[in-house]
Amino acid sequence: MKRHWLAWVTILLLGYAFLYGPIVSLIVYSFNENRLVTVWSGFSTRWYTTLLENQALLDAAGLSLKIAALNASLAVVLGTLAALALVRFRKTRGHRTLGVMVTAPLVMPEVMIGLSLLLLFVAMEGLIGWPAGRGQTTILLAHATFSMAYVTVVVQSRLSSFDRSLEEAALDLGARPT
Repeated sequence: MKRHWLAWVTILLLGYAFLYGPIVSLIVYSFNENRLVTVWSGFSTRWYTTLLENQALLDAAGLSLKIAALNASLAVVLGTLAALALVRFRKTRGHRTLGVMVTAPLVMPEVMIGLSLLLLFVAMEGLIGWPAGRGQTTILLAHATFSMAYVTVVVQSRLSSFDRSLEEAALDLGARPT
């Protein structure tokens, strides 16, 4: 029994080494002074100072962080509203259709979603003139479309197990319905 346990620990450690070994070597070699990765010539932070001097790269990182924050906010708001609608209106006619539409990005390939949204944005620009070109707005909408599905699934699972008597008690105490 002892050897069986040791074999599993060995397999686990080899698996972790396989997964995290390249990441650790990438971090170690990022401090290499030489431009070639295969030749270690000494410890240096030269590449990190070069990175911090590149204004275009810093602007791109700032834009990415801005879009990520807006995406998270928009996905939480829209995903929570979709989950509320799916939980509250279970017996309505379009409940199943809405559920499939909201969770479709979870099962569809991301490339297909991205291409479909690109075609949608191009068609909308031709028909109504919005969005004018592809930029931050279309990137934000595409990311929020994908992220909203995850928020909806998580919030819907929590709301479906929510005790409605707590909400009724809050209504009795003067709270407004959501």
